[in-house]
Amino acid sequence: MSLSNTPSAERIHIGFFGLRNAGKSSLVNAVTGQELSVVSDVLGTTTDPVKKAMELLPLGPVVIIDTPGFDDTGYLGEKRVLKTRKVLASVDIAVLVVDAQKGVSQDDNTLIELFKERKIPYVIAYNKSDLTEKKTENKNEIAVSAVNGKNISELKELIGTLINSKEEKLILADLVKAGDKVVLVTPIDASAPKGRLILPQQQTLRELLDLHCTAVVCQPEELKAVLASFNTTPKLVITDSQVFGKVSKDVPEDIALTSFSILFARYKGDLEALVKGAATLKSLQDGDKVLISEGCTHHRQCGDIGTVKLPNWIKSYTGKNIEFNFTSGGDFPEDLSQYALVVHCGGCMLNNREMAYRINFAKAEGVPIVNYGVLIAHIHGILKRSLSPFKNLKDMLGE
Repeated sequence: MSLSNTPSAERIHIGFFGLRNAGKSSLVNAVTGQELSVVSDVLGTTTDPVKKAMELLPLGPVVIIDTPGFDDTGYLGEKRVLKTRKVLASVDIAVLVVDAQKGVSQDDNTLIELFKERKIPYVIAYNKSDLTEKKTENKNEIAVSAVNGKNISELKELIGTLINSKEEKLILADLVKAGDKVVLVTPIDASAPKGRLILPQQQTLRELLDLHCTAVVCQPEELKAVLASFNTTPKLVITDSQVFGKVSKDVPEDIALTSFSILFARYKGDLEALVKGAATLKSLQDGDKVLISEGCTHHRQCGDIGTVKLPNWIKSYTGKNIEFNFTSGGDFPEDLSQYALVVHCGGCMLNNREMAYRINFAKAEGVPIVNYGVLIAHIHGILKRSLSPFKNLKDMLGE
């Protein structure tokens, strides 16, 4: 996959934070070499987070995020600050832009504490150093100027050292080896995007090719014939969650079976926590509220999995009168206390940090959380089998 085609969810997210008129937007423009953000001497020019997926040399594919001033005031200002706080959920690396003439403020220190609390690597960039002499004391500090370009390249290199220290995550490299045959079951129905595969299917297929495996892609009704055509038993079958039940019946017990959603539950979050969340389904009672949350926004169709199929499956499984709420995209509640369970999508449009944040936030609130694939496998009684490819199966199931 070329850098220009790297999905936003797989790019390093770099957030620029600071006070109004610290020069965040000017610095973003200097770092990117583009007029990405509007620059003005008027306080609060940036009113919403501005995101741009791009290639940033020497860093590679990234998402740059310019945020509103953290010291904004008034009713609208408070809403802007709240949006800035929400950006923290998805940021892999933070750049705190400080006016070199004024130094670190109380609000800057609040941001630093938030970075530390969320374990976000950060750089302090003292902007406007063309107007004053600024000596830096720590390795993560640098004096820069968006006006004359002082230390802009050095700032990118400093950010790069933090990026290079991040551990690369793989989807299924520990489950297969070169030469293995893997079947991908990808139903093409009314909810499938026209002319393409959904992102988890694309990423899984690409990784299999990188690992020099033989990947065969088919629809559910073709699966039996595909399996019969092999001279040797395939190492693994990976299916879309919606047809898990049918596929499980068609795949012999001696062939490992899992789903894209379960693979991505492990890749992007905490699979053990999601499995434990599925186990709480049986304890739901009449009147309980369940939040169904998706990381992307898309046109809802008849038979949509999030708003139609999942609620019906949950009601049928529990036999209870459950109330459902729905969120999508960047909209995730700040308070989960009203919910008995959170059901989340696979998170293919969210980066790893934001998906992990949502899972950890639910855990901190004491609210069980599960994702689509794990829940569907549990409802259809095939969760244990779908987890069989993973070595720590017994630990995850508490056996």
